[in-house]
Amino acid sequence: MQAIDYSNYYWQDDRVRLRTTLPEDWPTVYHMEFDSAARRRLNYEQALPPTEENRKSRTDKVANFNEESGSLAFIVETLDGQPLGFIGLNSIDERHGTFSIGMQITPAECGKGYGTAAMRILMRYAFYERRLHKYYGSVIEDNVASATMLKKLGCVQEGVRREQIYMSGRYWDEVLFGLTADEFRERDKSRG
Repeated sequence: MQAIDYSNYYWQDDRVRLRTTLPEDWPTVYHMEFDSAARRRLNYEQALPPTEENRKSRTDKVANFNEESGSLAFIVETLDGQPLGFIGLNSIDERHGTFSIGMQITPAECGKGYGTAAMRILMRYAFYERRLHKYYGSVIEDNVASATMLKKLGCVQEGVRREQIYMSGRYWDEVLFGLTADEFRERDKSRG
């Protein structure tokens, strides 16, 4: 097969590339399920122990942008093809123009800006190509890294649902964030 020329590829920036999730990607995500703290911050619950069969089935469900899954699932990778994690455009509501994004980066690569870069690519797609109007998301109160990333992207803290999430023997606040297309566009222009 001919080498792919990525020089004009929409789904990348100078740090990361997004590509479709394929059935054979299940081991990448399966191994990430053993990071219980990250999974708790992502799903607001302590997950049961992962199984290979469950991960294979869930990966098959979202593979190749299966529209019936309700999510556009991507693998986040370096420009030389090393997997860094996953990201998904979720909860797309065409009527109201809203969406959310879920993401997990491997523990060894967290804090290096890969997640922010992947979020920016996916937000550009949602706002500029899908004509969606507003991103909404939330973080559990102790997830400082994700809250910082969302603020870096221009998201505004819109509120707090006090004691909304029960986990680890106590109630946690859920911090709500939002970003409109106009806010994103203004911030994106200033980045050059």
